[in-house]
Amino acid sequence: MTAALSAEEYQSRDATALAELIRNGAVSVQEMFDTALARIEAADPALNAFVHRHFDLAQAQIDAGLPDGPFRGVPFALKNTGFEAAGMELSTGSALFRGCISPMDGTLVARYRAAGLVILGKTNTPEFALSFTTEPAAFGVTHNPWKPGHSPGGSSGGAAAAVAGGMLPFANASDGAGSTRLPASHTNLFGFKPSRMRNPLGPVALEAIAGMSTPHALSKSVRDSAALLDATAGADLGDPYAQPPQGGGSSMPWGAIRGR
Repeated sequence: MTAALSAEEYQSRDATALAELIRNGAVSVQEMFDTALARIEAADPALNAFVHRHFDLAQAQIDAGLPDGPFRGVPFALKNTGFEAAGMELSTGSALFRGCISPMDGTLVARYRAAGLVILGKTNTPEFALSFTTEPAAFGVTHNPWKPGHSPGGSSGGAAAAVAGGMLPFANASDGAGSTRLPASHTNLFGFKPSRMRNPLGPVALEAIAGMSTPHALSKSVRDSAALLDATAGADLGDPYAQPPQGGGSSMPWGAIRGR
């Protein structure tokens, strides 16, 4: 028998600890999901972190069975710009693209799923991610959980509000000129910008802002950020260039990637 997970217990743990609860059988994946939804319903009306809720797709992901990855059953969300997830809206913070649905998962999103993450939807971002505050006309202002009259920063402001507000243990973000690091500093989170192409962006877009913008996450802990990067890093076939493999070894077809 598993025990119900309270909102307080959910908010007090990082993603690694939540994954351990599921791995040990203390909490089921469904209980984790239900607790996350309850926390979102309680906190998000005041913060406006989520702009596209795809809880039905998340439930379908759970029902289909999750892979036994390092974060199996842990709730997660994608930034509403640049990250393709099958069946999910990608409006990039703009009314112009409202209703645009991605037909497939991007490589990074596929790796998130392989890690066992349950993707709940998309978090708010300034229009086209072109601001250090998150207040797009199309989706409204995102507030800082520590002081709601203030900004959580941008452009990954929705992700920061979701994590700092206790809705998620960590969330996808991206950083070209501070768009992960600045929200981290505004909300007492850990935000790391990986080297370009450490995480892949394909196949729809191979790089962003000439390689300046790199994707990763905002997290409660350094260990979550490191473990997530371990799960997602590595070149993808078709990448225009690649970082050397982590740890000095290689399991990737580097010759094929380099066109040799």
